[in-house]
Amino acid sequence: MSTVLIPIVLAGLYGVVMFQFSAWSLKRQLSRQSNPLIDKNLEKIMAKFANILEVEKIRINIFETDPINGLAAPDGRIFITRGFYKKYQNGDITVEEISSVVAHELGHVALGHIRRRMIDFSGQNAVRAALGALLSRLIPGLGGFIASIIGNLLMARLSRRDEYEADEYASALMIKSGLGIEPQISMFKKLDKISNLQGSVPAWLMSHPPTQERINSIKKLNAKIYNR
Repeated sequence: MSTVLIPIVLAGLYGVVMFQFSAWSLKRQLSRQSNPLIDKNLEKIMAKFANILEVEKIRINIFETDPINGLAAPDGRIFITRGFYKKYQNGDITVEEISSVVAHELGHVALGHIRRRMIDFSGQNAVRAALGALLSRLIPGLGGFIASIIGNLLMARLSRRDEYEADEYASALMIKSGLGIEPQISMFKKLDKISNLQGSVPAWLMSHPPTQERINSIKKLNAKIYNR
């Protein structure tokens, strides 16, 4: 039994170490390539968010990279990429829409998703090791490959779960701040066009849920809040 468990335990520990290293590397990169974002219109909305969340201030940083994205760092800092901010500066994205992205990232921080992803990642490695050992005996030559696919599918599913939760958090924050869910919905539609992911990657393999499913989920939450 111990000879079976040892590789699984080692795989889990390897996942923890690799996640910690990736988090450390990302924090260093973000610190080197970012600066505080100063935008008066955005700061007004962030002040509303801070008041609702009962925190002193919500700070946003600009990550100097072209891809359009928002992210929450392992240490809780919130970032908007330069490419994203340029879209806002050019008028392609409104201040309310970009605020909905910040609200989403705040959700990841508040709901402890980064720590949970570390646990999920280490668990995924353990599952892959266990399945790999079992399937390699049943299907020599293909067992490890199949186990890797199953592990990736599992991780994608867990990631989509986190995205739905962060969406709900953002919706509640947007509603309480008086902005409503429309900026969140329109932001999703714009990001869908920008990323052009829909249709090129199967929905069940995407780390983020399909856009329309996220929009439907937000509308259901809104209807529940207002009993519509």
